[in-house]
Amino acid sequence: MKHWYKILSVILILYTLVWGLLNPVPRLDILNETIRNVYYHVPIWFAMLFMMAVSLIQSIQTLTKNKLDNDKKAYNAALVGFFFSIPGLTTGSIWAKYTWGTWWTFQDPKLNGVAISILIYLAYFILRFSVDDELKRARISAVYNVFAFVMMNVFIMILPRLTDSLHPGNGGNPAFSKYDMDSNMRLVFYPAVIGWVFFSYWLFEIKNRISFIKNKLDD
Repeated sequence: MKHWYKILSVILILYTLVWGLLNPVPRLDILNETIRNVYYHVPIWFAMLFMMAVSLIQSIQTLTKNKLDNDKKAYNAALVGFFFSIPGLTTGSIWAKYTWGTWWTFQDPKLNGVAISILIYLAYFILRFSVDDELKRARISAVYNVFAFVMMNVFIMILPRLTDSLHPGNGGNPAFSKYDMDSNMRLVFYPAVIGWVFFSYWLFEIKNRISFIKNKLDD
């Protein structure tokens, strides 16, 4: 049963995809039926943050153990996390269009922070391809990855809470869980978070196996 989390991730994601559209939700002004997007948009971001945390841990192990395997895993985790940022941005943009009236607004610090964070990690990938020596690349990338993770949390977790933000739970805007998310929504939201996090780790393991096979073929 070592693959239990893979089976569970599929079950939970299918459950949330279906029941997320069928279960009753609070009737709120402006949000209306778009509140269902909290089942998809937010859990995907949780998965992204989880993978970036895995990447951080692997980078720290790269610096302490000086092993290329950890560097490769750090890169793979960051790549999977970056992949999840795409649907995260897409679902957020669609939600913004129907609630804020625009696909993107530069008046929201969290949106700006997300954009900056994505650029920071994009620079991480560019940095890796610019260094040929494997050991040097591993150490430089690891140091930068630690910096990238810290800055990402500053831009999307800390700064939006210190200023006015359109996002729930930031600035003077209360979080969904405090006022809007009822017991019916929690029955979908929390399984969705678990399902997408498990699914992200599944993709991470697949990417690691691909990297291992590629190294064997190169050798």
